[in-house]
Amino acid sequence: MFFSFILEIISKFFGLFGYISNDKLYPEPLSKTEEEYYLRRYFKGDKEARDKLIEHNLRLVVHIAKKYTTNEQELEDFTSIGTIGLIKAIDSFKDNKGFKISTYASRCIENEILMYIRTSKKQKAEVSMNQVIGTDKDGNDMELIDTLILKEKDAVDDIHDKSVLKQVLEFIDKKLSKREKYIMNKRYGLDGSNSMTQQELADELGISRSYVSRIETKVQKLLKKNIKR
Repeated sequence: MFFSFILEIISKFFGLFGYISNDKLYPEPLSKTEEEYYLRRYFKGDKEARDKLIEHNLRLVVHIAKKYTTNEQELEDFTSIGTIGLIKAIDSFKDNKGFKISTYASRCIENEILMYIRTSKKQKAEVSMNQVIGTDKDGNDMELIDTLILKEKDAVDDIHDKSVLKQVLEFIDKKLSKREKYIMNKRYGLDGSNSMTQQELADELGISRSYVSRIETKVQKLLKKNIKR
């Protein structure tokens, strides 16, 4: 994955990749005395001491990353992102902050992971709204957002109109019933999950495919009526 690649590049500067790629090699956390020793050296500009502080807090990164993961690939990605947060924490840590280094680093690691999760979901929602779902009578690609807007578009750029996209997402989130919202989110991956077919949703919810289709059509009509261009 992309962030694992970034981490591999960063790791070449710290000599960390062996630890990150094999959790059996994660070093033990430093004792209080050891941490204070390396901090004193780090504050005097010792680069090796800085690397030691990073290496011996990698287990903390994995511990926090596991809180947000559901599979091995996510754990790898979130560990990579969390390690970037750890490096930022060590680089910005000051002796007068009044925190233990692990407490301060935990906040930085978690913030980095959460920021990545929010950004990924937003990007996926935007991509899902612009996914090609067929062609029109002239053979041009039709995107999902095209089916949700009633008025004719004057320019290609309108397809990517972020204000329209924002209205669509807000309407789905705030105006639909719980079932309607769930079906639209899962149908088009608006919640960050993989998009599902009507039949897959019908099987999951224990309803007919035609019922899913009717809900989808109803929501599309509501969007056409309520979304402003």
